[in-house]
Amino acid sequence: MKEKIRTFTRKDIEDRLDGKLAGKRLTQKILVDSLFECLREVLLEADPIARVEIRDFGVFEIKKTRPKPKARNMKTGEFMFVPGRRKIHFKPGKILKEFLKEDFKDSADKNV
Repeated sequence: MKEKIRTFTRKDIEDRLDGKLAGKRLTQKILVDSLFECLREVLLEADPIARVEIRDFGVFEIKKTRPKPKARNMKTGEFMFVPGRRKIHFKPGKILKEFLKEDFKDSADKNV
């Protein structure tokens, strides 16, 4: 049975951001720093996996990797065991995905 992943939405991030900025003078630096700090906190709370979904932007997901019992050290040729770990994966949202699908030359011409 597939493990249920807790998904955090933009609203969850906004609630955390609102709690951090209460009673402070809002500046761009505080806003941006607080946003990334909140994202980092949410991702660090992964137990053991998590998913942060931001509509129209993308999804950050912490996934588990499988252990590799027969990995090889390329310098010595020795076989060794590599334990599983966690990794972060970003899946772009629809707008970013469409942008990435555009021909590279076309997007460069638009910026000129």
